[in-house]
Amino acid sequence: QVQLVESGGGLVQAGGSLRLSCAASGRTFSRYAMGWFRQAPGKEREFVAGITWSGGMTWYADSVKGRFTISRENPKNTVSLQMSSLKSEDTAVYYCAAAKAGLPTSVGEDYDYWGQGTRVTVSS
Repeated sequence: QVQLVESGGGLVQAGGSLRLSCAASGRTFSRYAMGWFRQAPGKEREFVAGITWSGGMTWYADSVKGRFTISRENPKNTVSLQMSSLKSEDTAVYYCAAAKAGLPTSVGEDYDYWGQGTRVTVSS
């Protein structure tokens, strides 16, 4: 069982940066692939970024590629999302998720555990 708690959300101006963190409990965290998803008001949840269990591979949605960076520190049981050059369309609740399979996936149904989310608001 893994519990995930996100932090770092807030209000930022367009063009600014924000760093989200996800703290995980559970001894098997290092075996899980991790992902960030987001859900904007009135829209469906969408994939943002993912990282394999080892951190050796990352993948991103086209909309954030080159602006967002996902990373993880297994000894600290944390995964982060560094967001730069933020746009108003990045406004959403951001969720951290863990996939037991440990392999690259951008499909929400492949993730087994989810955090409660942290809100990011980008003002233009």
